[in-house]
Amino acid sequence: MQEQGGRPGLRPQLRTAAVAAAALLAAAAGGAAEPTLAELFLAVDPAVVEVLAASRGPAGDGGGTEQAASLGSGFLISKDGRIMTAAHVVVDADRVVVRFVTGELEEARILALDPHADVALIQAVSVPASVSPVALGNSDAVRVGEQVFVIGAPYGISHSLSVGHVSARRTTDQLLGGIEGVEMLQTDAAINQGNSGGPMFSMRGEVVGIVSSILSTGGGSQGIGFVVTSNLAMRLLIDEPSTWTGLKGRLVEGELARALNLPQRAGILVEAVAAGSPASALGLRAGGLPADIAGEKLTLGGDVILAVHGIRIGEPDFQRRIRERGKALGAQDRFELELLRGGAVIRLGSSPAALGVR
Repeated sequence: MQEQGGRPGLRPQLRTAAVAAAALLAAAAGGAAEPTLAELFLAVDPAVVEVLAASRGPAGDGGGTEQAASLGSGFLISKDGRIMTAAHVVVDADRVVVRFVTGELEEARILALDPHADVALIQAVSVPASVSPVALGNSDAVRVGEQVFVIGAPYGISHSLSVGHVSARRTTDQLLGGIEGVEMLQTDAAINQGNSGGPMFSMRGEVVGIVSSILSTGGGSQGIGFVVTSNLAMRLLIDEPSTWTGLKGRLVEGELARALNLPQRAGILVEAVAAGSPASALGLRAGGLPADIAGEKLTLGGDVILAVHGIRIGEPDFQRRIRERGKALGAQDRFELELLRGGAVIRLGSSPAALGVR
């Protein structure tokens, strides 16, 4: 995905944050020497937060749901409390709390979220006076081989630093055979559970990526991690914000779709719905029965979305078309879904205002 070089569209408030690093480094280095990694870490670390999300998950083999919690990382991009993180950390959260480096806990609400790119924007109620934002860099300018560093909370150990290099540029369709490619940077910097949503910094102290996932056979870091580029995150969360629905869904197709008796080639299985979310207001029902089908771990028993605004799941370019149709909805339009529930095809619809969609 191409962006204009030099980030001309970057919002002024993000620039004013001017990475505490810049001032600190200029002073520390006298404008002559390159900043050390230790100096960079001290400058940007205060902007990194822990993201704690509470949601309802399947309650084991007996079915039903129980309270579940997830831990990820994030980073402050504006003094008014806007924080970027990974979508999968908060996508179905009933409640989100962030912990700052000062130890202060603050409630946060979800402003925008794109599940396909795995990026989300949340806003904390308040920010400690001593904490300054970090700046987003131009990820298009990042080269393979450049040194980078990641800060996050691997396994809950907060404000941990790992260092590596940009190993490659990838898209998700290259990696996973997905329908829609998402631009990512591959890195050998150590990434583990709890790092998700945390920042990857360039050696200029600017965020060039948001930690998303790892390839691992044992669940831990094996030097193959992936971050969503800062330019893509900026476009999807700031320039053209994607609406948070509160729905955690899984695309099912092929053999899996046939096993679930879908009347078409693909659908979105509803696995969780956040309380008070637009998906909840619309009446979507989540599943509560964990299952393993052909090696795929699923939560069954919920609705399966077949179409959104008449656009069939699985049609060419359906994800982009659905996003564009949703953004074009006016106050008098209806948000419409066609879904499979209990073996019957039904339709749900409501106005954006009634759903609380901003």
